[in-house]
Amino acid sequence: MQLAITETNIELTDLVRRVEAGEEVVLTRHGHAVARLVAVHEHPRVQGRAAVIAAVRANAVAKIAEGPNAAESQDFLYDSEGLPR
Repeated sequence: MQLAITETNIELTDLVRRVEAGEEVVLTRHGHAVARLVAVHEHPRVQGRAAVIAAVRANAVAKIAEGPNAAESQDFLYDSEGLPR
Protein backbone atom coordinates (compact mmCIF):
# COMPACT_ATOMS: atom_id res chain seq x y z
CA MET A 1 0.00 0.00 0.00
CA GLN A 2 1.30 3.45 -0.85
CA LEU A 3 0.07 6.56 0.89
CA ALA A 4 1.04 10.24 0.76
CA ILE A 5 2.54 11.54 4.01
CA THR A 6 -0.09 14.27 4.21
CA GLU A 7 -2.82 11.60 4.44
CA THR A 8 -1.19 9.75 7.37
CA ASN A 9 -2.01 12.38 10.02
CA ILE A 10 -5.63 11.29 10.15
CA GLU A 11 -5.14 7.58 9.56
CA LEU A 12 -2.15 6.69 11.78
CA THR A 13 -4.06 4.34 14.10
CA ASP A 14 -5.56 2.47 11.16
CA LEU A 15 -2.16 2.24 9.46
CA VAL A 16 -0.55 0.78 12.58
CA ARG A 17 -3.30 -1.86 12.81
CA ARG A 18 -2.78 -2.81 9.18
CA VAL A 19 1.00 -3.08 9.67
CA GLU A 20 0.46 -5.26 12.76
CA ALA A 21 -1.71 -7.55 10.62
CA GLY A 22 1.20 -8.07 8.22
CA GLU A 23 0.67 -5.39 5.58
CA GLU A 24 3.55 -3.20 4.45
CA VAL A 25 2.84 0.53 4.08
CA VAL A 26 5.03 2.80 1.93
CA LEU A 27 4.82 6.53 2.62
CA THR A 28 5.40 8.87 -0.31
CA ARG A 29 6.17 12.55 -0.73
CA HIS A 30 5.35 14.07 -4.10
CA GLY A 31 4.92 10.57 -5.52
CA HIS A 32 8.32 9.26 -4.37
CA ALA A 33 8.71 6.64 -1.65
CA VAL A 34 10.36 8.10 1.47
CA ALA A 35 9.53 5.64 4.27
CA ARG A 36 8.22 2.15 4.83
CA LEU A 37 6.18 0.96 7.81
CA VAL A 38 6.63 -2.71 8.75
CA ALA A 39 5.84 -4.63 11.92
CA VAL A 40 8.66 -5.05 14.44
CA HIS A 41 7.68 -8.69 14.95
CA GLU A 42 6.00 -10.84 12.35
CA HIS A 43 2.45 -11.70 13.26
CA PRO A 44 2.16 -15.42 14.04
CA ARG A 45 -0.83 -15.78 11.72
CA VAL A 46 1.27 -14.58 8.80
CA GLN A 47 4.37 -16.72 9.29
CA GLY A 48 2.90 -20.11 10.14
CA ARG A 49 -0.58 -20.18 8.68
CA ALA A 50 0.06 -23.13 6.34
CA ALA A 51 1.70 -25.18 9.09
CA VAL A 52 -1.22 -24.60 11.45
CA ILE A 53 -3.74 -25.61 8.79
CA ALA A 54 -1.77 -28.78 8.01
CA ALA A 55 -1.61 -29.69 11.72
CA VAL A 56 -5.35 -29.19 12.18
CA ARG A 57 -6.11 -31.34 9.13
CA ALA A 58 -3.79 -34.11 10.33
CA ASN A 59 -5.39 -34.03 13.77
CA ALA A 60 -8.88 -34.23 12.25
CA VAL A 61 -7.94 -37.20 10.06
CA ALA A 62 -6.53 -39.02 13.11
CA LYS A 63 -9.87 -38.61 14.93
CA ILE A 64 -12.03 -40.12 12.19
CA ALA A 65 -13.63 -43.30 13.49
CA GLU A 66 -15.28 -46.03 11.46
CA GLY A 67 -19.00 -46.17 11.95
CA PRO A 68 -22.20 -47.05 10.20
CA ASN A 69 -22.77 -45.73 6.72
CA ALA A 70 -25.06 -42.70 7.08
CA ALA A 71 -26.74 -43.49 3.77
CA GLU A 72 -27.84 -46.86 5.13
CA SER A 73 -28.34 -46.06 8.82
CA GLN A 74 -32.15 -45.86 8.62
CA ASP A 75 -32.73 -48.77 6.24
CA PHE A 76 -34.41 -50.85 8.97
CA LEU A 77 -37.37 -48.43 8.84
CA TYR A 78 -38.16 -49.18 5.19
CA ASP A 79 -38.92 -52.27 3.14
CA SER A 80 -37.18 -53.27 -0.10
CA GLU A 81 -39.48 -50.99 -2.12
CA GLY A 82 -38.61 -47.92 -0.02
CA LEU A 83 -41.95 -47.79 1.82
CA PRO A 84 -42.24 -47.47 5.61
CA ARG A 85 -42.67 -50.78 7.42
